[in-house]
Amino acid sequence: MKKTIFLSVIIPAYNEEENFKKGVLKEVDDYLKKQRYLWEVIIVDDGSIDQTPKLIREFIKNRQNWSLIQNPHQGKAAAVIRGFLTARGKNILFTDFDQATPITEVKKILKKIEEGYQIVIGSREIKGAKREKEPFYRHLMGKVFNFLVRILVIKGINDTQCGFKLFTSAAVTKLFSKIKVYKERKVADAYTGAFDVELLFLAKKYGFKVAEVPINWHHVKTNRVNPLKDSLRMFFDIIKIRFYDLSGEYEK
Repeated sequence: MKKTIFLSVIIPAYNEEENFKKGVLKEVDDYLKKQRYLWEVIIVDDGSIDQTPKLIREFIKNRQNWSLIQNPHQGKAAAVIRGFLTARGKNILFTDFDQATPITEVKKILKKIEEGYQIVIGSREIKGAKREKEPFYRHLMGKVFNFLVRILVIKGINDTQCGFKLFTSAAVTKLFSKIKVYKERKVADAYTGAFDVELLFLAKKYGFKVAEVPINWHHVKTNRVNPLKDSLRMFFDIIKIRFYDLSGEYEK
């Protein structure tokens, strides 16, 4: 009889050569190998145009718990969703390739699952969290966006955008069939959008127990964020979420 996988880890990837060379995947592997539970790691490549897929294939070829899915370039949200819908674990964690939040923080997340929560998110905004090397403009962007989210969409969550979230398989089955905003995007780029916000909004709407835990996070430099353009796009995304709710679209 096949044993149930306790934890699936989803890692989206797009042109990650530089991050790969830092040894981030080995850090993930080294940590998970020490755990007593069964686990798997699913890397979803979002149509990288560098050597990322080749490097990943070489890394995982002798690692049975690892797999690679190659998506066409559709953006980070599509890659994450593909991973979640492929995962076989009882609990499914999404974490960034650059390991801005190290995999070791999952132990804090899993404690909340043991307490009965169905969705647990890492937070950089609550007491006990640590943020390192973050540029002022990025910090300000996050503060403003989270404020707007609390006013317009979700009350009671301080940090919707941290790339470290865990969902039970039951939550995935219910929520991932409901998301709408990312599907409307016509341009495939690194922009994640309000994918996280929509999921958490739906989680609250459908009565799932959501916990927020403080994590250690360090800024990793990237040229994928356009502060002004992305902020405007995010704002319109959260307006869409509110519109869909008021118009009954999520009930269909």
